[in-house]
Amino acid sequence: MNEMTQLALLVDARNTLGEGVLWCERSGRVYWTDIGAQRLHCHGTGTGVHDTWEMPERLSCFALTQDENILLLGLASRLAFFNLRTRAVTEICAVEAELPMTRVNDGRCDRQGRFVFGTMDEREDKEATGSFYRLNGDLTLERLPLPGIAIANSICFSTDGSAMYFCDSAERIIYRWDGYARGDATQLSVFAGADAGSAAPDGATIDADGFLWSAQWGGARIVRYAPDGSVERTVSVPVSQPSCVCLGGALLDELLVTTARESLPAAMLAREPLAGGLFHARLEDVRGLPEVRFGGHV
Repeated sequence: MNEMTQLALLVDARNTLGEGVLWCERSGRVYWTDIGAQRLHCHGTGTGVHDTWEMPERLSCFALTQDENILLLGLASRLAFFNLRTRAVTEICAVEAELPMTRVNDGRCDRQGRFVFGTMDEREDKEATGSFYRLNGDLTLERLPLPGIAIANSICFSTDGSAMYFCDSAERIIYRWDGYARGDATQLSVFAGADAGSAAPDGATIDADGFLWSAQWGGARIVRYAPDGSVERTVSVPVSQPSCVCLGGALLDELLVTTARESLPAAMLAREPLAGGLFHARLEDVRGLPEVRFGGHV
């Protein structure tokens, strides 16, 4: 197990709930959301230029599109396109309007360029009232044949696109759905579980070797899982609530990690002054894959 990688602060963003970090290889910029502040962030790693956009409601997740100036947004209650230049928001569809206790949570494009996302129960006593959905290229929305979910997270896909990974953070278990490409709900298995203390799997990504990188909320660490679910390495995070990961940089060899200040009492914030920041580290032996862009009509 390798624990030599050291994360350093890239942006002292002080996000309430930093999430959904994505690397755009065309522009050399990293995007992420502060869900609590309803704000989209963008940072040029080569230029140091930092931009933010206020969102009309909480932005939970998003995807790149074929147009560099347009993102697909997973807002709390709906999907929409967002023009970075004009700030125009074009609604696509509402999500679970009949369930006021849920909101959109984690999401990512599959290898075919379709946007897959899940919802979560926002009540204190969470129940598995959420679901997983897929926005197809023709902008039709379909519900995936998966069990109900309390907090949908860790959505990512095998390198060949045949399998989907996801978790229910309330259960602290990551699942692998080998039947994703065929829609076969019977081919679902436990992939890995967070087994130390109060850590819960949060955002995740797959690298070029098919290993899964998992941000472990409450555990102050990132875990890299081998394809068989065993722990290949851990990377310590200098704050307790890492929330999402991606692999970026010019060579796709840079680990990027969002973190959060949400729910931290004053005493813990005093010990974690960098909580809510964006962290990074260079990896010598790992490469990522370019983020898949939404392939549908914009």
